[in-house]
Amino acid sequence: MFVKVYQYHVHQDKLDEYIRIQEKAANIYAKYLDFQTLYFNSTEDKTKWIEVSRYKSKEEYERSIHLVNEEEDIHKLFHEFQSLLIEDNEIIEEDFVQKFEKSTF
Repeated sequence: MFVKVYQYHVHQDKLDEYIRIQEKAANIYAKYLDFQTLYFNSTEDKTKWIEVSRYKSKEEYERSIHLVNEEEDIHKLFHEFQSLLIEDNEIIEEDFVQKFEKSTF
């Protein structure tokens, strides 16, 4: 399992727009990739968000992400997304490989 993790800070008064953008972007990604994305909002800093997206494999992600990036709307949505971010806070992006999972639910 290939995992992309993003961390960023969103203005609190822009959350409805943030959710709308994420939903539209997910619809574009779903045309080309199978994925699961979880969104976490910090309990200590309400502007801080962590986004965790899981894909079947790094190879599948790399094979398909260029198709996502060819979509004109994805670039518009990313520009809108950037306008919601708190200035002087960058988007932190990291890649991981899931090694195992445990759950009791």
